[in-house]
Amino acid sequence: MRMAIAAALAMTASAVIADDIGEAHRQALVGRDSYWNCLAQEYSRPGNKSLSDQEFTFRIASACPSERQNFRVSLVDYLTVQFPDVDAGAHMTTANDAIALAQKDIVATFIKHRSVAK
Repeated sequence: MRMAIAAALAMTASAVIADDIGEAHRQALVGRDSYWNCLAQEYSRPGNKSLSDQEFTFRIASACPSERQNFRVSLVDYLTVQFPDVDAGAHMTTANDAIALAQKDIVATFIKHRSVAK
């Protein structure tokens, strides 16, 4: 009887953990999508065509602060739930790297389209 109770508790606990991981993952994806959509809006601004590559890079780096922070927090939360034994600093580094890659992709697209338009 005790073994059955212990097994039931273990299964319930693992289901709760799986639900927490799933919800954290969903929130991280929502945060990512929100940040990318905001960056896409910044990319599409009409005044950007007159910007230099450096000016556009600076604009993107400072764009969407609340969306960027929400993405950072939600990704760190997900990584913390998914990998609880990993140092929190490593999760923050991963989140900051994801943000930097998103910015780099937008800037690379800007530069590529700008060079094609010339």
